[in-house]
Amino acid sequence: MADRNLELQTTLVRYNNPVLVVKHVEKRESAGDVVPSKEQPGRPGSGGAVVVDSPRETEEILNCILPPKTWEEDGQLWTQTVSSTPATRQDVINLQEMLDTRLQQTQARETGICPVRRELYTQCFDELIRQVTINCTERGLLLLRVRDEIAMSLEAYETLYCSSVSFGIRKALQAQEGKEKLQEQIQLVEHEKEALLNSISDMKIKADQAERRNAELRASEEKKHSEEIAFLKKTNAQLKAQLEGIIAPKK
Repeated sequence: MADRNLELQTTLVRYNNPVLVVKHVEKRESAGDVVPSKEQPGRPGSGGAVVVDSPRETEEILNCILPPKTWEEDGQLWTQTVSSTPATRQDVINLQEMLDTRLQQTQARETGICPVRRELYTQCFDELIRQVTINCTERGLLLLRVRDEIAMSLEAYETLYCSSVSFGIRKALQAQEGKEKLQEQIQLVEHEKEALLNSISDMKIKADQAERRNAELRASEEKKHSEEIAFLKKTNAQLKAQLEGIIAPKK
């Protein structure tokens, strides 16, 4: 029970002391008991306006704004309602000091998204709503609407943030997959380039070899042609000399 009280005291909202809830209530009224009338003396009945107890109404509104906490311990059901005691100026100062202390103790972030800081400020706002509701119910209900609207906006922002994070992760994965595919294509192109370069080298080697063979064949053909020309010239000279030797005696 002490641990539970310590846990409940960590909130910035002021609560009453825990109360044991009796599960099985014995019927104290008998057939002969007289049921007291709901109408109080001096107050109008059904014929006039019904006067509502203001503190009781304030407690009911507070319980609607900040629902009571209930828990079960050792087979017993406990409940704890929010306090309806009006707050003084010193209570507000103490609330501010408690908020600063809790922020330091929990090491909440000063900027950016921090669930711990948000929870503490939510508790502080709930406590302010409690204090205002006690003094002015309408103002407290209006602050409740403001609180709910802020909560809805924050939930919408969280949903949008989670959606954007998911979208970013999907795009990052798609980009990573596209990058891997591009890297594979680059490797294939590099292999093709290397194969083409090897083919060019082989073709250059073959071209050089063919050019050398052609040069050797040209040189061989030119030498053979020169030898044939020389042989024919020599043969022509010999035949010419023989012809002149034959023709000369006849003269």
